[in-house]
Order: sequence, then C-alpha cells, then structure tokens
Amino acid sequence: MAKILIAYSTVDGQTRRICARLQQLLEARSHEVTLVQMTDDRAIDADPFDKVIIGASVRYGKHRRHVHRFVAQNARKLDGKPNVLFTVNLVARKPEKSTPETNPYLRKLVEELQWRPDHTAVFAGRLDYARYGFWDRQIIRLIMKLTGGPTAPDTQVEYTDWGQVDALAERISTL
Repeated sequence: MAKILIAYSTVDGQTRRICARLQQLLEARSHEVTLVQMTDDRAIDADPFDKVIIGASVRYGKHRRHVHRFVAQNARKLDGKPNVLFTVNLVARKPEKSTPETNPYLRKLVEELQWRPDHTAVFAGRLDYARYGFWDRQIIRLIMKLTGGPTAPDTQVEYTDWGQVDALAERISTL
C-alpha cells in the first residue's frame, strides 16, 4: 500500500472528476489517496507521500499558475519518488493530438516546468456550453468553429476516454 497524493487544477470540474476516478480505483487497490485542489492560497507539500500525481486542466491554451507553483515548490521531492503528470484539454479530442508526444499543451507544460515527470498522460475534456459563462461560451464556440468542433449552444460532449483513465490508475498502482 502506498500513500498517494493527487494534486489537481481544474476550471470546469472535469479534471477533478478524472482525479476522483483515479482516487476511487487506487483506493480499491488498498492505496491511501489524498485528493487536493491546487489554489493560490494553498501550499501543498509532496514530502509525506510515496507517489505524486498531478492533474492539470487547460483553458485558452494555458495551464493554471497553480501547477507551475506546485512543481516549483516540490521539484526535488517529486524527483525522489514515482510521479505522473497529466493534462486535460479539448484539443485532445483529436486523435493526432491525444498522446503525450503529440499534445501541444502537455509538451509546452513540460518545457515550461523544466521538470521531467516519470510518466505523462493526456485526456480529452468535456464540452458543455450550458455550464460556461456568457463570454467563455462565445470564445469556446469560436475556438471550436476554427478547429472543426461542435458549436451548437446546447452541445454537451464527454470526450474523456474513461478506459484510459482506468489504465492510468493501473499504471500508478504498479509504479
């Protein structure tokens, strides 16, 4: 049994849903899992944990600053234990951008962090126009139009491949 930290940053909650699924699957394998949201006012210490998982969402092409701060504060600790970094973004809905090697947001994040995680993963997010505020809805619809995605204002699409999430939990369990 390992003590596992899952630290995440989310905008609309899909990254949290993915992390909660990982938590459930890892706890079913007898691991002790702590799920913590990264915020501006929360310092998270990775030291007491055997493994660290970082989940990071993307909005308008950027990961939130909480992810950068967490890694900067814990880089030496992360290097000393098994770790995973995954990103959640809508561009990953496209097969040619759905792997760690081909996803531009994950590649950019790893470059910016100047830290090399042991394992990386990419998950497509969830598109739900009804949940967004007016401006977010308009901007995301424009982005979807430009990238060939759905633009109808009542669109709700679950792009996350939950089988891939389950496979990541298995991988984490054996790290």
